[in-house]
Amino acid sequence: MKLALCTDVLADLSFEKMLDKVKSYGITGVEMTAGGWSPCPHVNTEELLSSAEKLDQFRHALAQREMEIVALNCSGNPLAPGELGEQHTQSSYRTVELAGKLGVKKIVMMSGLPGGGPEDRIPNWITSTVSWPGYMPGVIDYQWNKVAIPWWKKFVAHAREHGIEQIAIEEFPCQLVFNPSTLLRLREAVGEMIGMNLDPSHLIAMGADPIAAARKLEGAVYHVHGKDARIERGLADIDGLMEYQPVTNTKTRTWNYVAVGCGQDLRWWKEFFSVLRMTGYDGYVSLEMEDLTMSVEAGLQTSIDALNATLSR
Repeated sequence: MKLALCTDVLADLSFEKMLDKVKSYGITGVEMTAGGWSPCPHVNTEELLSSAEKLDQFRHALAQREMEIVALNCSGNPLAPGELGEQHTQSSYRTVELAGKLGVKKIVMMSGLPGGGPEDRIPNWITSTVSWPGYMPGVIDYQWNKVAIPWWKKFVAHAREHGIEQIAIEEFPCQLVFNPSTLLRLREAVGEMIGMNLDPSHLIAMGADPIAAARKLEGAVYHVHGKDARIERGLADIDGLMEYQPVTNTKTRTWNYVAVGCGQDLRWWKEFFSVLRMTGYDGYVSLEMEDLTMSVEAGLQTSIDALNATLSR
């Protein structure tokens, strides 16, 4: 396994200065956002698609530093009703087209989440039993069979036309794919271009075990985010893990995203990577640093040290 960095954390730096900063950490792989929710601080997708000169300059900056794009990320909600879904669908398609021009074979995304029915104006994440109220089973059928599966079949065909080999879907809360079982449902319906971007932090925050998930997903893990979460003792015991406070309220939330090693200890991370390697994954691990309890520099260095000490190389 090799270490890469999700570069949005360095959004205050220009593209070339960001590359130099990443290289100073001893990292030569980058995952950059090109669509979706992100402001895409280092990838101007439309400019690169419309200007051969800009595209050549972009490639040259990477080659000059012997840096590799391990994936383009366009995480968003392309299945949302209305304008948001249209915007994220467009940016997802354009990200694929840019990846094709750059020779990038992997796209990192989220599945998207539709409304609960054709008249809904906002996405609807169903987390309670479908046994009651009586309208629940119809919601799930609509979201999967009327919206998600048709959208993804069409999108996979587009990705294939542009040379994409893997679409790694992050199991994010408030998305239709939020755990291994929902990922495997989409994969079965759409095909094996679909796999998991296994981000352990989200499973930890939902009370699942990422190591058990890695075993379940053998052969279907296409990407991994190096990202940790901590269940906050004395708070989660009272209120549980269904947390909707802003991520900036770190002191009162029942769980937080933290630097690698500040949630699960290094022994846990060694086992996680060992199981991933044992079940066939030997690709990049992209550090995604979203710890708001410390400075960006401290969070990056803490995480890099932890990952370098635990990756199965």
